[in-house]
Amino acid sequence: MPQALFLHAAGDARVEPYAPPPPGPGETRVRVAAVGLCGSDLHYFKDGGIGAAQVRAPFVPGHEIAAWLTGDLPGAGLRKGALVAVDPNVACGTCDWCRKGWHNLCPHVRFIGAPPYDGAMATEMNVPVGQILPLPEGFTPARTAMLEPLGVAIHALDLARPHLGERATVLGCGPVGLLVVQLLRLAGAGEVLAIDPQPHRRALAARLGATRVAAGLAEAADWNGGEGSPLVVEFTNAREGFAEAVAAARIGGRLVLGGIPDGDSYVLPAAPARRRGLGVKFVRRMGDDYPRAMALVAAGRIDVDSLVSHRLPLAEGPAAFRRHAEGAADVVKTVLYPNGVC
Repeated sequence: MPQALFLHAAGDARVEPYAPPPPGPGETRVRVAAVGLCGSDLHYFKDGGIGAAQVRAPFVPGHEIAAWLTGDLPGAGLRKGALVAVDPNVACGTCDWCRKGWHNLCPHVRFIGAPPYDGAMATEMNVPVGQILPLPEGFTPARTAMLEPLGVAIHALDLARPHLGERATVLGCGPVGLLVVQLLRLAGAGEVLAIDPQPHRRALAARLGATRVAAGLAEAADWNGGEGSPLVVEFTNAREGFAEAVAAARIGGRLVLGGIPDGDSYVLPAAPARRRGLGVKFVRRMGDDYPRAMALVAAGRIDVDSLVSHRLPLAEGPAAFRRHAEGAADVVKTVLYPNGVC
C-alpha cells in the first residue's frame, strides 16, 4: 500500500497510508526514489511552519526529489523507469518577477513540499511534467536528491560574487554550508573559515576545503587580525545567525544570509551592522540552477555524496526528524528512500 510521512503539527510526524489523487492536467505519476530531509522540513517539524507557510492540516513534506518515471515521456526523450530530478518550484511564469527570471521570488509559487502542497516523502506522487529534469549518466537517487540543496548553494554564491583570492567566512556547516565551502574554493576564494559548533561537521568542512575551522566566533577572534572577512555566508538555524554574520564581517563587507532562524525571527543589535556599512542579501531558494548543479556533480568538481550521513527507509523518517531536531552528534544529511533503501 502506498505510504507517506505526514506532519500533523509541530513535533508530530507519522508514516501513514497515502493514496495520491489521479494526475491532473500536465502532471504525471512518479515513484519517489529518494528525498532529502531539508532544514526547512525540520522547521515545519520543530515550529509548525515558516512564516505564512503553516502546517494547518496534515501534509507531506519533502522537496529534494529523485524519482522514477512510471510511464514514458516522449517529449523529453525519457522512458518508463528513468531516474529523474524534479524541480519543486512551480512558479506562475507570468508575473513581473517570473518575467525577470526570478522564479524563486514568484509570489504565486506552488512549492512542492511546502504547506499546503504535498511533497516527496511518499512512495508515489504527482508532479508537473515541466518540472522533470533528465540526468547525466551515473547519478544515484541520493546524488539526485542533493541537486536541490546544491542549487541553493549556487544561488547563494551568485549573490555573494566572491572575488578571486578573497577571504570568506561560512557560518553553519550543515549540508548547504558545506556545499558553499566547496563552491567558494572552486570560485577562487582565498582562505575560507568554517564555523559550526559540532565537531563532526567542522571535520567534514576541513576535508571539503575549509582552510580553518572553529566552533564559534570567539575561537576565531584572532583570525585576520580580528578585522573580519570581506564576505560572510550564513546558513545556520540560529536566531543569532544574522548578528554573528555581522560580527564576522569586515568593515564595508558583504553578508549573504541563507539560514532560516528558529522561530522565524532574528536577534540583531542594529548598531554594529550600520556602523560597518555592510551590504546584505538574502537567499530565497534558487534560480534555474539545476543544469549547473548537475554539471558540477557529473564532473566530480563538487562532492555531494560525503554529505549524506544517513540513508533510511521511510518508516524511520519520524525518528530522523527527531534526531535532527535534537542536534544529534552524527547527523549531517538524511536521505529517505520511500521505496526501499538503495
